[in-house]
Amino acid sequence: MKKRVLLGMSGGVDSSVAALLLLQNGYEVTGVTMKLRPDEFMSDSLSGGCCSLDDIDDARRVCYKLGIEHLVLNFTELFSEKVIDYFVSEYQAGRTPNPCIACNAHLKFDALLRRAQLLDYDYVATGHYSIIRQDEQSGRWLLQKAPCSKDQSYVLYGLTQHQLAHTLMPLGGMEKAKARQLAKEHALPVASKPDSQEICFVENNDYAGFIERYTGKPFPKGQFIDSSGSVLGIHQGIARYTIGQRKGLGISFGKPMYVTKINAEDNTVVLGEEGSQYASVLTADRLNYIPFDSLTSPMRVTAKVRYQAQPALALLIPLENNRVKVEFDQPQRSVTPGQAVVFYHGDLVVGGGTIL
Repeated sequence: MKKRVLLGMSGGVDSSVAALLLLQNGYEVTGVTMKLRPDEFMSDSLSGGCCSLDDIDDARRVCYKLGIEHLVLNFTELFSEKVIDYFVSEYQAGRTPNPCIACNAHLKFDALLRRAQLLDYDYVATGHYSIIRQDEQSGRWLLQKAPCSKDQSYVLYGLTQHQLAHTLMPLGGMEKAKARQLAKEHALPVASKPDSQEICFVENNDYAGFIERYTGKPFPKGQFIDSSGSVLGIHQGIARYTIGQRKGLGISFGKPMYVTKINAEDNTVVLGEEGSQYASVLTADRLNYIPFDSLTSPMRVTAKVRYQAQPALALLIPLENNRVKVEFDQPQRSVTPGQAVVFYHGDLVVGGGTIL
């Protein structure tokens, strides 16, 4: 019997080509679009490659073209709780969250997998650019960087052994240009659709405006201060700033000044001069490791402190309570509380956690 796959389809090129490749490899495929955003955020203008009305229709048209079934599953309540509420609370606490990682952890590789197994599917699949493979000696499931410019392993570090064992990523070894070429060759309706660049539920990247509308509470103005506590000016609400930011401060200092810390407790934003936006050491919690269950001794790795960062040489030092200290060989720019730090050994993902 053919292995049955429930493929998450966003209405974009990547998941559409994933459907094509799975069919070519002999799987029985059902496309599913997860309705995630609550109805008040489902406007056509928010076509972000993730369950807008247009995106659902695009996924349906691709499934019709390929002759496979298409489902829409409603996960709006869970998405609101695990992604939107988390996003809002992190900004309110002066941290910068990564909602895509939260969505992967709670929705795409947890709730969707549980639903797939309830419906007797063997696997879930996505259009992510990463490689899943099993170690022949240990039997452990591993996550590996894709050998292409669109590697997405950074946002997948939280996958568990159970999830890796039941997930397919058919685009793992492919360049995005090749995926688009395949979409055009097979006349998929989304072949020329642009990639999504923004958070799916936030219009025009206006994070603070979204949070104020969502909570009904405006962010109060507060003080810009320096590291000694001297007042430098007035800020427009802590959610409008992130660590390492230089532009858009709304005030001129006659020299470059950078956001170095955000204090939700007293509603202040700390600014510093050139060089202050770098750090050599960080601490992270909520660790997930992939090749092993826990880190028991220091380990040399390369680490990324944000999705677009280059991996940097570092030493991992295990701490109590599932935390780790990361000591970089060279200072890293914009180490931001709330963001993920992800560890690699060569092309293999060692794991990652949340920066404190």
